[in-house]
Amino acid sequence: MSVPPLSTSTTESWKLDNTSPLPLHTQISTYFLGKIRSGAWPAGMRLAPQRELARQFGVNRSTIVTALGQLTALGLIEGKRGGGTIVVIPKSVDSRSQAGNWNDYVEEGVHYPNLPTIQAINRLEYERGLIRLGTGELAPELLPSAMMQSILADLSQQTHLPLSYEEPLGSLQLRTAISHQLSKIGISATPASILITSGSLQGLQLIALGLLPRGSTILLEKPSYLYSIHSFQSAGVKFSGLPMDERGVLTESITPEVQQTAAAMLYSIPTFHNPTGILMDARRRQELMAVTSSLGLPILEDAAYQELWLDNPPPLPLKALDNEGRVLYLGTLSKSASPGLRIGWVVGPEPVVRRLADIKMQSDYGASSLSQLTAAKWLESGYHELHCNSLRQELRKRRTVVLDILHAYFTDLASWNHPAGGFYIWLSLHKPLPLPQLFKKALQAGLLLNTGDLYDRRDGRHLRLSYAYAPLSELEAGLITLSAVLKEQIK
Repeated sequence: MSVPPLSTSTTESWKLDNTSPLPLHTQISTYFLGKIRSGAWPAGMRLAPQRELARQFGVNRSTIVTALGQLTALGLIEGKRGGGTIVVIPKSVDSRSQAGNWNDYVEEGVHYPNLPTIQAINRLEYERGLIRLGTGELAPELLPSAMMQSILADLSQQTHLPLSYEEPLGSLQLRTAISHQLSKIGISATPASILITSGSLQGLQLIALGLLPRGSTILLEKPSYLYSIHSFQSAGVKFSGLPMDERGVLTESITPEVQQTAAAMLYSIPTFHNPTGILMDARRRQELMAVTSSLGLPILEDAAYQELWLDNPPPLPLKALDNEGRVLYLGTLSKSASPGLRIGWVVGPEPVVRRLADIKMQSDYGASSLSQLTAAKWLESGYHELHCNSLRQELRKRRTVVLDILHAYFTDLASWNHPAGGFYIWLSLHKPLPLPQLFKKALQAGLLLNTGDLYDRRDGRHLRLSYAYAPLSELEAGLITLSAVLKEQIK
């Protein structure tokens, strides 16, 4: 594992002073010097590339080269062939002071670091001036701010607010509201079979830690969102990818893969799959349930986009077809209502959710009590249905605009799907490209991409485009710019 490069967050609170008599390179080297001497940047930390630093500070690369040269002369940094520039301990310092180097601890941590591109995306998403073409969340203007403000105003009038911890499974009021909500899509789940989590990502982490032994294998669609995070890999779990077609995972591939890998579980996003946007049809879902039943294979169903249908309601969830208790169901409010609430849930057999609840109590002692109360009121009030109805209208408009732009500018470059819901259009380039290089070229052009290699390491021809986040004006400008970048790369 490698130490993350210098992130935007390390420079965003400090700005160059153009009125200062000090040259810009001296200001930068002085700033770096303070970070190193304070221990904020420990020995072994790798700095961002010179071009990236120049972009962050808004200066010429030569200015960065001069600033780094001053630090090199002081023996505080050094260049590594093929490894960038790292912070070092000056040779004049007693070698005994190197004991306890934080870099050693970072290298030994059991949780894998994010992929470098994911790290870059996570920090660059908050940098002004970039058009985010692949972001997997709703635009701020699509979030139900007024409705949430109404709920919070009502809560502020309550005599007693929940300021204490909730029970291990989470707020009974919220679990009851979720139970009622799930019944509308065919899932029968009592509050005792529901665990509240801090977003559905935590549900994945709890399952990886609590249900699967190290060295076990889970099957999943390929490509898949799960490849872009390291919750399971950090727990020592292996992946085995399954092929897909336009109807979802190919069920005939499951049996031989289970026999070969002794897989412990299948992870699936059957409804508006991330990243492809594919909607598994009802017949394929029945086939999937039948095949996995014959194999005794549990299923983890990720339903993050369940409510974001745009044309017609999707088929019943896999959990609604489950009469054996084999399906664990992950739900969330992050994609439809508020990522900031950090509210998700796991539905499954009671012994399983109690096991996961015990692990959760060891990690954070429960999701925010205030967030859980807000989420309960949100579901009980009827606001959720009103918001989802209006949200679908806005997403339909955005989808139409983006598809029109693609038809106008990308016909000679790529093909794409027509998503029936969710956030994503899966763009398939006619010719493969080195996607890490494309990511960098797009970034230089002011675009932030989610490239296909994040979801399948061997992918060289896909991009995940989102019509849910960037304003329509930015989507148009960004996609036109992207078409130009692609044409240049294909030459």
